[in-house]
Amino acid sequence: MTSDQHSLFVTELAIYPVKSTRRLTVQQANVVTTGFAHDRRWMLVDPEGKFITQRQHPKMVHIVAQPDDQGMVVNAPGMEDIRVLQPLLQEPVLKEEPRQRFEVTVWKDVCAALDAGDQAAQWFSEYMGFSCRLVYMDEGCQRPVDQRYALTSDLTSFSDGFPFLLTSEASLADLNGRLEQPVPMDRFRPNIVINGLEAFAEDDWQRIRIGSVEFRVSKACTRCIMTTIDTQTGIKGKEPLQTLANYRRGEKGVLFGMNLNHDNEGVISVGDPVEILG
Repeated sequence: MTSDQHSLFVTELAIYPVKSTRRLTVQQANVVTTGFAHDRRWMLVDPEGKFITQRQHPKMVHIVAQPDDQGMVVNAPGMEDIRVLQPLLQEPVLKEEPRQRFEVTVWKDVCAALDAGDQAAQWFSEYMGFSCRLVYMDEGCQRPVDQRYALTSDLTSFSDGFPFLLTSEASLADLNGRLEQPVPMDRFRPNIVINGLEAFAEDDWQRIRIGSVEFRVSKACTRCIMTTIDTQTGIKGKEPLQTLANYRRGEKGVLFGMNLNHDNEGVISVGDPVEILG
């Protein structure tokens, strides 16, 4: 490690147990095959199996899920807490009974998830105000990462496309220096936040190590309107996307943060040093 890397370290770790719901910060996270354990293993889908996000339904920002090894407890404004257990794959006893596993779509990806049951579907449908179902990604549901930016063995959960999103405090400070009203880091929904070095230094990284886990920096993350949703109120605005577009626009969109794939499993913690390998 070079001398200028000693101050580079992890300041925040976060998971999002149900895709597009409120973040849950953690002091330590287990890196498993698809990313952090408990990260986006659950997802809401419409009756056709298409994924549901804050982009169209900002009220999802108020849904809070606390996962454990058996499932999760979920709460939302105006709703009683609900305990949801991880569904187990069970073959139907009779031919006319529906199978528990069914196809769901995340962008262009199709994967076979498990339905979490009618009680969960009723709870989420009541809160959202329309019919939807909760699904779970078990070990039998595998979703490869886009092969243009990954190895054939790389998998992710119900994330938008990659196991990890890394952002830096220096980059956010640079952005906030251009805004009339600063925005918090949670607008960008990262898994890993780091501090040290200069703003947007992460653009040039190819490989890093945190703790015992090595990561490949696959591509810059293109940002959408979800960054304009106030994470406390659920109200949409124009920033920070409008300002970012003035100086962080790439060929495929506005850029902030880096998507990562990982080479091995392990544990990383807040405070861990970040080593730049290339």
